Amino acid sequence: MKKIAKFHKVSREQFVSDWKDALGRDGQGNTLNEKVNQDAVLAETYYEKIKLPRRATANSAGYDFFLPFALALAPGEEIKIPTGIRVEMEPEWVLQLYPRSGLGFKYRLQMNNTVGIIDSDYFYSDNEGHILMKLINDSREGKRLELNEGMAFAQGIFMEYGITVDDDADAVRNGGFGSTDVGK
Repeated sequence: MKKIAKFHKVSREQFVSDWKDALGRDGQGNTLNEKVNQDAVLAETYYEKIKLPRRATANSAGYDFFLPFALALAPGEEIKIPTGIRVEMEPEWVLQLYPRSGLGFKYRLQMNNTVGIIDSDYFYSDNEGHILMKLINDSREGKRLELNEGMAFAQGIFMEYGITVDDDADAVRNGGFGSTDVGK
């Protein structure tokens, strides 16, 4: 197997900043999860609990991402999770992010953008390449999702990719979601 990447924690300052921005509110400003909707002191505590992603077995394709805090989502609720993780990888590789298959099967846990794509140049963005994941409990059976601190909730798979023979992209990234939109 090719060894092409290394996971890192983002800085404490980046995590706290993204924590304040991400957790606890829906699009209308309503509290989603009071347990995580607290101040920067709590964010500092959770920063210390961040575990780097890892594979569960020698033949696992996916690297498990772990929750630094417990969460509960009723059907239809969503949350943006600051993972505290960034990844440095070789060019021509991408990290694809998915919910853990068991959680998708049992609760219809889904990522809001279906599959997360982390490009190799995201590591150098202003936000340190902080990987954030927005998840929704899309249960149609009324199942409440409860995950404990330290549980694996998502998985990342590294994939090599190619480009077309006439590709001439030369732009430089400096941001996250939607920052590479050429239609701007």
